[in-house]
Amino acid sequence: MKIALLSMAMIGGQVAIPVSDRVPKLNVEATCKATVAADKAMGLALPQSYEDCMRDENDAQQQLNSVWLSNSKEIRNQCEGEATAAGSDSYVDLLTCMQMADAAKSLSPAPKLRGASKNRNSK
Repeated sequence: MKIALLSMAMIGGQVAIPVSDRVPKLNVEATCKATVAADKAMGLALPQSYEDCMRDENDAQQQLNSVWLSNSKEIRNQCEGEATAAGSDSYVDLLTCMQMADAAKSLSPAPKLRGASKNRNSK
């Protein structure tokens, strides 16, 4: 009986995880199919295969699983919006956005520049 209650509590805890605390489920299959079709239509000399596209997307998804919660909810929401814009879902785009946000956080603040500002002598 205790094991059943514990199992139910653990299942209930998993269901209660807010969606933003998990990497979103994206439809990368459709994006890869569209990319392959676009490459073919343009007659590219080195078009990307569906398999290569899916491998890249799956690799990016795995990397996102380890960095997702290290970014703020605001950054996660912003990056998810960018990665799903125009119906073109991509874990690669989502990961790139999160990596750029991480890089921006580590930059030192810009020095105060006075130049020809009217307020340059106010401090």
